Formats: sequence, C-alpha cells, structure tokens
Amino acid sequence: MDRQFRSPAAPAGPRIRPAQHDTVENPARITARDVDVFYGDKQAIFDVSMDIPEKSVTAFIGPSGCGKSTFLRCFNRMNDTIDICRVLGTITMDGEDIHDPALDVVELRARVGMVFQKPNPFPKSIYDNIAYGPRIHGLVNSRAETDELVISSLKKAGLYKEVADRLDAPGTGLSGGQQQRLCIARAIATGPEVILMDEPCSALDPIATAIVEDLIHELKEQYTIIIVTHSMQQAARVSQKTAFFHLGRLIEYDTTETIFVNPREAQTEAYITGRIG
Repeated sequence: MDRQFRSPAAPAGPRIRPAQHDTVENPARITARDVDVFYGDKQAIFDVSMDIPEKSVTAFIGPSGCGKSTFLRCFNRMNDTIDICRVLGTITMDGEDIHDPALDVVELRARVGMVFQKPNPFPKSIYDNIAYGPRIHGLVNSRAETDELVISSLKKAGLYKEVADRLDAPGTGLSGGQQQRLCIARAIATGPEVILMDEPCSALDPIATAIVEDLIHELKEQYTIIIVTHSMQQAARVSQKTAFFHLGRLIEYDTTETIFVNPREAQTEAYITGRIG
C-alpha cells in the first residue's frame, strides 16, 4: 500500500475507541465476491469481496462518494431500479445467489429491509405504515393478526409506548426520531433477516441518535444489520465489523476494534485520524 498518506506535517486526530463487543464472529449470512458496479461507463465499485456475519452490525465508513451506499444497495438489488446501473460479480444470502433469474426480487426485499437517511413514513396512519407491507406480502390474514404484528413491530422498534394511544394518527406527525423508528418498525414488520441502514441518524438530533443506536444494539440479537454511516464515532459505538471504502475500493475490512485501534493499511489510519477525508 502506498505510504503517501502518512504525512508528518499533518497532526493525527484523536483515537476513536470502539465500544467493547463480543469478539466471537458469527457465521456469514451474506457473501460478496468480486463485485463491480457501473453507472453507464463510470465504474463506482471495484472488485469488492466480503463476508457479512449474521446477527451482528457491520458498518461501512469512508468519505462522501466513496461507494459505500452504492455497495449497500447491492444487497437488496435497489440498484436494479437505476436503468444505467450494472452489478457484476456474485452476492449470496444463505448460499443463494440473489441475482438468480428464478429469485423473486419482491420477496428478496421483504427479507432484506431498508431504512433510509431521511425518515420517510407513508402518508398514512401509524398503524397503516406498519400494516402495509405485511398486507401486500400476504403475511397477515385477519385484523387480529395485523394488530398483533403492528404492536410487536412497534415494540421491537422501541416506539409502542410513545404511540399506543394514537395509532390512527398520521405517521408524518411524529418527531424526526420517532419517524425513523417508525420506519425501522415498518422494515421489521415484513419479517426480514437483514436490515440495511443508509445513514439512518444523519437527520436526527443527538438524543434521537442515541435512542436509535440503542435500538440497533438490541436488534442485532435477531437481525443481521449493515449500516452506512458518515460518523466514525457511530461506527465504533454500534458495530462489530467495519469496512473502510475509498474511491470505490474496499481498503480494509476487519473487526471494528482492529480498524480503529490497529489498522493494517496506512490509508485506513489516515482516514480515521483525520489526515484524509
């Protein structure tokens, strides 16, 4: 690796100390091999390979425009919605190729839920925000089943106590942090195995961010979570593994403690200490 990023004239930033996590790594739920992504003739992702462990949090960090969100969207084939986008290579979930022509993309997106940067509740009631997905996927057959699933999803998202007496109120009337937890509850309601989060706290205040981070910590006991974050401090707090991207390339992927305390690559160290960004 080119050592040009070690500039003696640039003072190192403060070390970020990751939270203490269990060091036992779970088996891989998602495997990516030799993944390239193109927007027309422009290549955005170059030859990325990694294994994403189940029931844990994996963070993608790197400068703006480095490809981390583009790579995240590969896992539920959201890039398919962009006409000029091509994804090459192999991505499997539980050993199944997600680009297999026989695979139902709608079913894949039920298994791989997504929470976006800006809270985006439907212009419906809190109740119907949660019930919509299970209804269209045929996961509920009665009002009683729907009620149970709505309440369960809101409880898992840590929101039920705050909205229990106003489930018929518009979801858009909630605070920003509550809206984001509503969107997490909506993602949970379809029974996903994986939850993708694309900078889910970037539009939230510090108090709402702390609540969502606590929620992520709880959800990893049941779900595989992949989070794109512009905040290295957040990655250190919530994740067990961290991937550092730069200019569309995966520079380093390891335990979060290794990335922040003892990175192998000079480029990684330069980023986490503030020399590049």
